[in-house]
Amino acid sequence: MSFHDLLIDLSERPLGVLQSIQDANCSLECANAHLGGHPNSIVWLLWHTGRELDIQLAELNGLPQIWQEQDIAALTGLDAGMGYGHSRQEALAVQVSTQEQFDALLRYVELTLRATRSYTAALAEEEASSILEGEITYGVRLISIIDDAIQHLAQIQYILGAQTAGPQNRCTTAS
Repeated sequence: MSFHDLLIDLSERPLGVLQSIQDANCSLECANAHLGGHPNSIVWLLWHTGRELDIQLAELNGLPQIWQEQDIAALTGLDAGMGYGHSRQEALAVQVSTQEQFDALLRYVELTLRATRSYTAALAEEEASSILEGEITYGVRLISIIDDAIQHLAQIQYILGAQTAGPQNRCTTAS
């Protein structure tokens, strides 16, 4: 297996995790809730995952963001930020109001993951090794954004798993 094949495999793994999240049929209430009072809800984690992939992938591939192309803000009711540096109150405010908005958010994350996988498959070794900024290469940035997506999707799996552990661990609304 070549290094390129390994990168492609890495870029596909978050899609499987997202599928398990979609299969969990998370309620709107739980999607907006805050396990243990933590400010990052499932909605925030999905929104941040999609945005960080979309924004940084557009920088790598030079293509428009999916967010703008498909008017995701109108579909989800969320803003185009990314969430880095959010205060507790800003993170708590990232919520969806309808199941349709939540489904659109899940679809957006899927689209950004698929775009990441496509970019990874098309990435030539020379480009992966070329400098993006400072000492950061295209390949290093790509691994970084995939890793971030994996971490946030795993956090969602943890939240969903805690829901089944008993009433003391259920999602609650934070204030």
